[in-house]
Amino acid sequence: MSSSVLASAPPTISIVTISFNQAPFLAECLRSVIDQRGLDVEYVVVDPGSMDGSRELIANAGTGIDRVVLEPDDGPADGLNRGFADARGDVFGYINADDRLAPGALAFVRAYFTAHPEVDVLCGAIRIIDRDGHPSNRARTADRFDLKRYAAGVCTIGQQGTFIRARAFRKAGGFNRANRINWDGELLVDLALAGARFATVDRVLGDFRIYTESITGSNKHYDRLLREHARIARKIASREVILYSPVQTRIHRWLYRLDPFRHMRYLLVR
Repeated sequence: MSSSVLASAPPTISIVTISFNQAPFLAECLRSVIDQRGLDVEYVVVDPGSMDGSRELIANAGTGIDRVVLEPDDGPADGLNRGFADARGDVFGYINADDRLAPGALAFVRAYFTAHPEVDVLCGAIRIIDRDGHPSNRARTADRFDLKRYAAGVCTIGQQGTFIRARAFRKAGGFNRANRINWDGELLVDLALAGARFATVDRVLGDFRIYTESITGSNKHYDRLLREHARIARKIASREVILYSPVQTRIHRWLYRLDPFRHMRYLLVR
């Protein structure tokens, strides 16, 4: 490692939480970030109009939150863009109101980006939790990000464990505000198309809560998700990335589901 890398200052971090009528889970989310705050961590919470007591929880957090955005927005992606618009950190992360940061995540992220100045996007593992916060037996590791594999549906990245250099986020143009179902996946695609350099680590950095009413836990959003994914795949192809054929895609998906090494990593990661 060069002396210039060793001498580089640790990056500051900005975390944004989007909150909308998630009061049963919000306090856990806020605490998971606030407990890791220091002078080098900025916390921004965006709430466009909760009516379930969420705003009272946000107000009670006091100085644990640096900035609160309470203006109406045009959906989650727009809310995140508003939260990051004036963010001061060198590295961005975002955690939904029903999810949590893993203990020690921000210290790890800070150390990683300090040691790896060439990396623009860090993709860590996530832990699946249920409505009550109980973890599943297996975590989920991040796959190495690849546009071709993403278009085929065999590249999974956990948003709760993803952190992005601010300069790369701005170069990619932020979130597509028109995408209301997988804005996080499209951001990764836009980052890669803009030349961002990715890295993955088998360290749990966030908790992903899956329950009946969530987008992931509800089958009613499946058709919308497929349509958005197809649109994003067309975007990738329009940038002269040669995609797998339908037959190749089916083979890759079959191999992905059965891959024993991937499932072993799920069991071993901590």
